[in-house]
Amino acid sequence: MTKKSSILKFEIISTIFIMVVGTLLHFTFGWSNNNSLIGTFSAVNESIWEHLKLLFFPMLISTIIGYFYKGKVIPNYLCSKVIGIILSMSFVVIFFYTYTGIIGTNFAIVDIGSFFIAVALGQYVAYQKMKSQSSCNKLVPIIVLLVLYLSFVVFTFFPPHIALLKDPITGMFGI
Repeated sequence: MTKKSSILKFEIISTIFIMVVGTLLHFTFGWSNNNSLIGTFSAVNESIWEHLKLLFFPMLISTIIGYFYKGKVIPNYLCSKVIGIILSMSFVVIFFYTYTGIIGTNFAIVDIGSFFIAVALGQYVAYQKMKSQSSCNKLVPIIVLLVLYLSFVVFTFFPPHIALLKDPITGMFGI
């Protein structure tokens, strides 16, 4: 198996993993009887911010596994994966606010579809970037991942009161 085909195979498996785990993370907080620890990586309300956890945490897990599987031999692995994560999260936010701004409401089926598109888009772009074999400083993507991780955890308990973090159903913020 060539290096590119093994990377592609891993990225396809990762895409499926992210879609399945991300979908399950929508429910795990409720399933856990609103356990605060589970809430740090699961959606605790219906805000866009909380739904970004459904992308970020499975993508983070996939990135870490992939780093030990293939990332050490791909010079831009971490940069590629972080670009994919940021692109996926940006797509969800931009798509949601654009389509709900145009039609005035949201539809669960469209939101779910945009989640799957965001995952596929982020994974595809990360794969294409990895194939370029450009190098990158590993410190920058590590810092970005840490900042995102800490933001999700801290904002679960101490959310800034901005629209991105507001539950449209209850009007509440965070847990």
